[in-house]
Amino acid sequence: MNTDKAVVLLGWSALAIESAQKLKKPYVVVSFEDFEPYAKEHNIPFVSWDFNEWGDQSNALILKEKLEPYNPNVAIPLYEETVEWAGALNTLYRDDPRIMNRAFLFRNKAMMKRKALLAGLRVGLFEQVNNIDDVHKFMDRLNEANLVLKGEEDAWVHLKPFSAAGTVGHKLLRSHDQIDEKVIDKDFPCLVESHLPGKEFSCEAFIHDGKIRFLNITEYIKLGYSNFIPAGPSLQAKRDQIQEVMQKLVDAFGIEYGVIHPEWFLTEDNTLSFGEVACRIPGGHIFELIEKAYGFDAIQAMILCSDPATTEEDIQKFFPSDREPVSHYAGSLMIYPKPGRVSKLVIPDVLKEDPYFENHTLIEPMEHKVSDNREGFGNHYGTIFFRGEDPERMAELLRHYEEVDFYQG
Repeated sequence: MNTDKAVVLLGWSALAIESAQKLKKPYVVVSFEDFEPYAKEHNIPFVSWDFNEWGDQSNALILKEKLEPYNPNVAIPLYEETVEWAGALNTLYRDDPRIMNRAFLFRNKAMMKRKALLAGLRVGLFEQVNNIDDVHKFMDRLNEANLVLKGEEDAWVHLKPFSAAGTVGHKLLRSHDQIDEKVIDKDFPCLVESHLPGKEFSCEAFIHDGKIRFLNITEYIKLGYSNFIPAGPSLQAKRDQIQEVMQKLVDAFGIEYGVIHPEWFLTEDNTLSFGEVACRIPGGHIFELIEKAYGFDAIQAMILCSDPATTEEDIQKFFPSDREPVSHYAGSLMIYPKPGRVSKLVIPDVLKEDPYFENHTLIEPMEHKVSDNREGFGNHYGTIFFRGEDPERMAELLRHYEEVDFYQG
């Protein structure tokens, strides 16, 4: 594919740059000035920009002017922090203020859930809170609604920042005592919500002209740690139901172009509940796993679907069928060292000899102490990748190696 119009990649990603180059699509990268020397050295079209500043001297109109020499027509957010900037630029490129408003929906979990609720999607109970007392009152109301008796376990509450990505800042509160122990003043204002029952999974929907052109279902083994693609038979058997609710989400949010990555909960009685949704590259190496399982470059797919100028022929030619069985499954396990002092990496021989083991990105550590007071899961130290034909064996391996201590003292 090659057009005169360029795509704006918001955020620095070597994988995204390589994908755009292979697609032969004109592009320009917008990121922090620290990346500019490398970009110049390697002839990468680049505009320096600080995404953390927004005001009279730093806004979408100024950024649009700086990008004009590259002749762009679409901006793509690669990271959570660039979603609003993409919304602002695309509002200007397409002269549609709703695009900017939609970006705010993606960045504010409370607004997002209200929109989903109005669309008829099933969500848990949620509120915006401003202090610790509000959290206690919310738990009390959940206890009351769940008919919790004195002495019984409190209803669980999830506390989340409005706009953080993934598990950053997420706190699971199982009792009133834990509210006092875990919640601090700088958490506020934030969102609190009830615990949703069921199996959690995600979808990655590539959308063009308001229609889902390819739908992947990712099976979570443990949120934030491990997943594989495509989902196993039990989840795939619900594909028609999932496809229907996904299109309902697309229609309700007015999404016309790009990629969305919502998370859902499926109960044993086949009830689907909406968790949240992002519109940027998902974590957990999901795009890499899509390429390993289906054979297409998911970043290229994102670029194609984000561009209104992409033709129907280009879309049809690019995507394989998402309903045909794959020949193998692709899985990943992110490794988080346990708290304490670590000095060495230990990879069991049985892992390296397993036919499902593909490769890993773990590196030998400098001796240091891993804190027990980490945000979310903390930083993972690398990833182990698996590839094989049996989804049950894949899930078994991911569960097993999640418990293995790869980084030791």
